[in-house]
Amino acid sequence: MDDPPVVSRQEWLTARKKLLAREKEFTRQRDALNAERRRMPMTEIGKQYQFEGTDGEASLLELFEGRSQLLVYHFMFDPDSDEGCPTCSFLTDSIGHLAHLHARDTTLALVSRAPLAKIEPFRQRMGWTIPWYSSFGSDFNYDFHVTLGQDIAPVEYNYRSLAELGPEWQGWSGEMFGVSAFLRHRDRVYHTYSSYARSCDMLDGTYHWLDLTARGRQEDWEQPPGRSDSPAMGWLRHHDRY
Repeated sequence: MDDPPVVSRQEWLTARKKLLAREKEFTRQRDALNAERRRMPMTEIGKQYQFEGTDGEASLLELFEGRSQLLVYHFMFDPDSDEGCPTCSFLTDSIGHLAHLHARDTTLALVSRAPLAKIEPFRQRMGWTIPWYSSFGSDFNYDFHVTLGQDIAPVEYNYRSLAELGPEWQGWSGEMFGVSAFLRHRDRVYHTYSSYARSCDMLDGTYHWLDLTARGRQEDWEQPPGRSDSPAMGWLRHHDRY
């Protein structure tokens, strides 16, 4: 990847102002999209899910910790694995202090299908204090389409059926990632939003910092392209393995 051309200060300022106009328009579009997201209808959760956390068993309602809103990050952690997904770990490293979410009456939790006995050692290794629950043995991951298994439930990911996903998905099973939002009215829980795949980019704080730099994320899909030896997220490691 070539670095940007060297120009005079005035030429740089002209280019920066041109980009600023586009950035402002993007901000307005983003605000409008966020408003549209808030106007989405919601659907009641009529099923009982059971999770296991550090304080024992918990229902979906109990994951709210008494607050009115709940965000769940569907963290990829296969029951047969001994450590969580590096990409999901990358995103989790970007989560700020939870007090700010709590001040807005919102709880954030991670949910994975791995048993708690595998989750807890990994969480301690990573140094995270975010509430993390195991959904092992429940339908939660399948119902929210972040565990794919054709023998258990119809395959769907990012609102696309198996036929729409394409032939490369045929016969594939395993864990995927995403984020879901819930709202409660007393003891009734409603699903308001779920998002998957590249839409979770907005949660990756490190990527947003890198996007401000001249060399960007340094991945080969970018324009201008990054280093040829760095495919999308191919450089990524758990933060204790760099």
